[in-house]
Amino acid sequence: MLAILFATLVLHLTDLIILFVSTCANAWRIHGADSYDLWYRCAQSNGGYTCKGTGEEEWLQAVQALMVLATIFSLTSFIIFLCQLFTLVKGGRFFFTAVFQILASLFVMSGAIIYTVMSPKWESDSDSYGYAFVLAWLAFPLTLVSGLIYIVLRKKE
Repeated sequence: MLAILFATLVLHLTDLIILFVSTCANAWRIHGADSYDLWYRCAQSNGGYTCKGTGEEEWLQAVQALMVLATIFSLTSFIIFLCQLFTLVKGGRFFFTAVFQILASLFVMSGAIIYTVMSPKWESDSDSYGYAFVLAWLAFPLTLVSGLIYIVLRKKE
């Protein structure tokens, strides 16, 4: 039981790190030496980077909000899980933790779908999605699985 609890804890921490990196990293989309993320558009010029704000597109603001919400909900879920480890009665399930974690996974999925559908058309064959976009998609199933594990998991002494 201790091994399952430790594995769940490691999975949750991994989810949280992946969510944080994908929300903050400047590589949701790559175009040559230019990179785009949720917050800035950066271009390489004269050996340095010049960054500008992303603009006021509503779909991008929705993705920003969903990714921040996903990170907050996952962090809240982790804190609730740690509290429930010490306060939950024997045989109790981690339902409250699971609800927050599953909501976080739905927020990530929604944000990634919106970004995929609404991002501007490719300008050339050198355009590609960056590692932060891939991490966001990776965070979705990991966070969902983590939430489902919390539903099944019982506290034993």
